[in-house]
Amino acid sequence: MPAGLLPDTTIPPDVLSGGTRAKKIILLKPRGFCAGVVRAIDVVKIALDLYGGPIYVRKEIVHNRHVVDELRRAGAIFVEELSEVPEGARVIFSAHGVSPAVRTEAKERRLQVIDATCPLVTKVHLEAVRFAKQGYTIVLIGHRDHDEVIGTLGEAPDSTILVSDVNDVDRLDIKDPERVVYLTQTTLSLDETKDIVKRLLERFPKIIGPKTQDICYATENRQLAVKAVAPMCQALLVVGSQNSSNSRRLVEVCEKAGVPAYLLDDSSEVEAHMLRNVDTVAVTAGASAPEHLVLELIDHLRTKGYNELEEAEIKEEDVRFTLPSDLESFTPRLHTVRT
Repeated sequence: MPAGLLPDTTIPPDVLSGGTRAKKIILLKPRGFCAGVVRAIDVVKIALDLYGGPIYVRKEIVHNRHVVDELRRAGAIFVEELSEVPEGARVIFSAHGVSPAVRTEAKERRLQVIDATCPLVTKVHLEAVRFAKQGYTIVLIGHRDHDEVIGTLGEAPDSTILVSDVNDVDRLDIKDPERVVYLTQTTLSLDETKDIVKRLLERFPKIIGPKTQDICYATENRQLAVKAVAPMCQALLVVGSQNSSNSRRLVEVCEKAGVPAYLLDDSSEVEAHMLRNVDTVAVTAGASAPEHLVLELIDHLRTKGYNELEEAEIKEEDVRFTLPSDLESFTPRLHTVRT
């Protein structure tokens, strides 16, 4: 835990003030940046240091407004499509990955590509290619407009069907039910995905899945932490942007446990009704939310009388991803996330 965040151990846990119990913050751990996000942000920073501007980034490097704004101030130029990048310029692909069509376009326009795709997303892409070559119909579980899903669908569009809920599974019409495989977006709700997979197994008993779960370790760990802490609080505040899939899933997981939850870009979005009749509030952050925003939220909550702080560690994370090969020689260290 960062310095200055430990509760004052001289104050008893049940401090009474005016006949009421002291208000408490439960700070969830793990929270915030995952290894893929650290890697993607470092790719942009290192590229700016090595090559100077202009460095173009296709889409948001990660789904967090504050991160994107910081990198924009450092000199990165964010674009929606490659057509906005001058021919021959240097461009970075975001952590969410891209389709083969985007890679082809980059090659045709002689762009100097640095690929910041999360290795766990790349794993799903490779699975899609492999299963398509083997003649399987791929059922991709995910959210239609998410950047990651768009990229994965592009790997084998003629062999892939997207489903987002159990009702979509019931509508599936697959020509060869004996050769079906499912893959998933990496940032889904564990419970919702489990229900969809269960229904797929009921409809297609011979369906197979990836050798290892596609939902990433950070998404899983943060959801498990929310589940563990939900019974101990009356509200959960999740630091993360509205377009962050994994952050939105944290809200859903908490609400499913019967506890109100709110997704905040930062402490300025805390509203009075969120804390009404709340003696214990839990705080976490999505995998693309910077820790300084969490600390600012805690400082804000302290001004509202939440002076007791307890950290709840559910699982330790120690995950490392190497940089893309064209940058690794300049910074040989491995990137480690410990939260």
